[in-house]
Amino acid sequence: MAVMRVNPNRMELLRLKEQLRVARRGHKLLKDKRDELMRQFLALVLDVDELRIVVEERIGRSHKEMLIARAVNGDQAVENALLAEGEPLLAEVGRENTMSVKTPVISVPVAQQDGAMVQLPYGLTAVGGELDEAVDTLYEALPSLMKLATLEHKSHLMAAEIERTRRRVNSLEYVMIPSLEETIRSITMKMDENERGNLTRLMKVKDMIVAQEVEKRRRQAEERRLDL
Repeated sequence: MAVMRVNPNRMELLRLKEQLRVARRGHKLLKDKRDELMRQFLALVLDVDELRIVVEERIGRSHKEMLIARAVNGDQAVENALLAEGEPLLAEVGRENTMSVKTPVISVPVAQQDGAMVQLPYGLTAVGGELDEAVDTLYEALPSLMKLATLEHKSHLMAAEIERTRRRVNSLEYVMIPSLEETIRSITMKMDENERGNLTRLMKVKDMIVAQEVEKRRRQAEERRLDL
């Protein structure tokens, strides 16, 4: 692991140790976030699969009823009936925040969730009841279809967030934290080496001072002997 280019002094050592503490805490928080996102993502995928089965069943049933309506009333009569202007369909759009994953939530107002409450856009005498059943089935499928679209989009956003979080966790675990640890170890060894060098120099200086003092006293003793 590459060692950072920093000055091997105590201030840099303290700064790097603080960075390492923050990096380790961030690594733990990101790992917890990744694990929780994975748990919620797996549960969401199961919900999407179950809801997709329901939606596909209703849309498939509506498709069969539409084929029957076309066979009984004729394609032209069904087309003219469906082209008639009716009540507009409304959708409510909200926003949901799941562990920093902001997801748009699309839903159908309560007044439109009951197909029987929605006025058909064509006259009841224009076509037979087969088309009514097909349209009613589509109205019934609409809330589930909106919910399915919301959940699928949420699953895509959560998958992207899981991948981003995983890359950050790996970057901290395999790059930043080892680099900080190696740099701290290198600075510590360098400071210990400098301290040993300083201690060795101090001992040499002390030995020189002691030797000079011994030599000085020896000369003084020799001078006193000569004077006598």
